[in-house]
Amino acid sequence: MTNETALPLYLRGRFAPVPKEHSAADLTVRGSLPPDLDGRYLRNGPNPLPGQDEGHWFTGPGMLHGIRLRNGRAEWYRNRWIRTRQLDGHPFIRADFTVDLAATPANTHVIRHADTVLAPCEVGLPYWVTPELETVGPYDFGGRLTTAMTAHPKEDPVTGELHLFGAGFAPPYLTYHRVTADGLLLDSRPVDVQGPTMMHDFAITEHHIVWMDLPVVFDPALAGSGGGMPYRWDEEYGARLGVMSRTPGSTDVRWYDVDPCYVFHVGNAYEDTRRRIVLDAVRYDRAGFQHTWSDIGGSTGASGPSGLVVVREPGHSQASAVLHRWTLAPATGRAYARGGDEPARLRPRRRGRGAGRRADRAASRPGRSRPRCCCRPPPTRTTTLPFSPRRAGRRPWRPCRVPRVATCPGR
Repeated sequence: MTNETALPLYLRGRFAPVPKEHSAADLTVRGSLPPDLDGRYLRNGPNPLPGQDEGHWFTGPGMLHGIRLRNGRAEWYRNRWIRTRQLDGHPFIRADFTVDLAATPANTHVIRHADTVLAPCEVGLPYWVTPELETVGPYDFGGRLTTAMTAHPKEDPVTGELHLFGAGFAPPYLTYHRVTADGLLLDSRPVDVQGPTMMHDFAITEHHIVWMDLPVVFDPALAGSGGGMPYRWDEEYGARLGVMSRTPGSTDVRWYDVDPCYVFHVGNAYEDTRRRIVLDAVRYDRAGFQHTWSDIGGSTGASGPSGLVVVREPGHSQASAVLHRWTLAPATGRAYARGGDEPARLRPRRRGRGAGRRADRAASRPGRSRPRCCCRPPPTRTTTLPFSPRRAGRRPWRPCRVPRVATCPGR
């Protein structure tokens, strides 16, 4: 075994961290870029410092990569570590056992809302960064956000509102938040769930929020072991999907029991003509989750680290995960499931501004830390770039045409 293959998979090969920051101008373009393509193509992902191993693929400090496109040119490329309190050495759990929500890796996603670029990570506050990728600092919506923020908020394409949630290790375990189109957080509601879980994603429809309360739970014993992710599969926790009204002030959730599974990411959700909620996602059964989780540094034991596990390359030979559809029927109180027969990857995509409406197709692509576009101005409400910001509740991702600048009503 070479020194290279002895490393965890997330520290070698195509997953190896970038060891330094770079800046380059006037990039060489092979072929041509559409002159109307005007914006920044951004990507965020875990990138441990040289010689460091955080113990899990998901826990390394965040690094942003960006390319500026304008007038048929690639004006610059640069990459920057996000200067978080964690990167500066501050612990997430303080000496008095309180949590520092700003001491996070900020490594999971990058979004733009209300002309503010944010790098979120679900265990704490997002980090505000400039369009040139310089870190401004933790962002709490003017002091109104007092919980963590999911890395996968959903922007309603009609109202422009941003829907998000915070998951916690102590009650309240789940809190829903709504942010106006101009960036004001004006609605926060605790949501009653059984305990702390790794709730990574959720969905919205035109009138509802869809929660996924699934059996990957927070384990304090793993949190005390140092490094890694303190979550494990717990068969006894059960699995259920919840539907909550988007009406301001509503906290009632109708729960639907489903077979035990885990979902890292949803594709889309919508309301059909019979007022049922349809949810499309990539579903992992227990075996699929355990294999995937061990591949990337997670524990698969009952409690505590399970030892060295033989692994495969993430995104290629993982155990089965399939595109899956649940239909939640209020009239019967039951969830009807239909599994796909095609293998799926960590993250399905739907057409950019299609969140919360009926989906005619979905696609899944391998890998994590998908690129994001922070184009200015935003695309129109009817078409989108294939790498546009994630918009909830309309149609699933697929490449599609973009109007020229002269015909774009959002210009």
